[in-house]
Amino acid sequence: MQKLLLALVAGSASAFVAPLAKPAPATAVAESKADLKELATSLNPVVGYWDPLGCFAEDTDLSYWSQGNEATIAWFRHAEIKHGRVAMFGFVGYLVHATGKTWPFPMTLSGDPWPKLGEGGVPALWDALPEISKWQIILFVGALEFWSEIQGVGDGEPHYMRGGKVGGMRSFKSLKLGIPDLYDPTGGLRNASEEKKARGRLVEINNGRLAMIGLFGFLAEAKVPGSVPALTKIGIPAYSGDVMAPFESNFHILS
Repeated sequence: MQKLLLALVAGSASAFVAPLAKPAPATAVAESKADLKELATSLNPVVGYWDPLGCFAEDTDLSYWSQGNEATIAWFRHAEIKHGRVAMFGFVGYLVHATGKTWPFPMTLSGDPWPKLGEGGVPALWDALPEISKWQIILFVGALEFWSEIQGVGDGEPHYMRGGKVGGMRSFKSLKLGIPDLYDPTGGLRNASEEKKARGRLVEINNGRLAMIGLFGFLAEAKVPGSVPALTKIGIPAYSGDVMAPFESNFHILS
């Protein structure tokens, strides 16, 4: 099983990225339907542009929060990139936990150990966390989301729905707390060519999409054994809980 999981990690969707004819601009002025079609071809020339719900058909104009069609497209693109990043972390985390590995230090200051892999598999590890731990994780992610959404406030970078970089993450330097930026924290890509950066952005989207499919494949097989034939032979433990309920099925924020 471990060999198969490692093989899944080694697989990359970057092979689907078409060669770039020219470097993409560092900051897009707007996100249009034509940009979506061009992006789709660059990401996967075999599949190309695919809009099964017709969200961005020629005769359709979406305008979320009365912001206009192009701002809405930018919102969708930014959301996909963020979800892809989370899914990549989640996919790798699932594989690590599936091998029974945990952090080498105690879970709490009082020395409580991390939950051990057992009945219910990886999803059950979340259920075994103390409620305060779950709140810490949720609030931390919420803080990152808030920080990323105040682009254009005092940093000179326009919001991604106003022509800023889709998928960009606001720098932490203004906080002066010594927190490294989430994007390129080591500065390794600082001097990379625009062509390399542009291809890297395409690779990230493809890998994010693959990770979303892979992670939900694991969750689906755990919840409904046999629902993902390619994973059935691995022997993923059945999970009887609810992966969409962070606390419990009847949880309510005001209860």
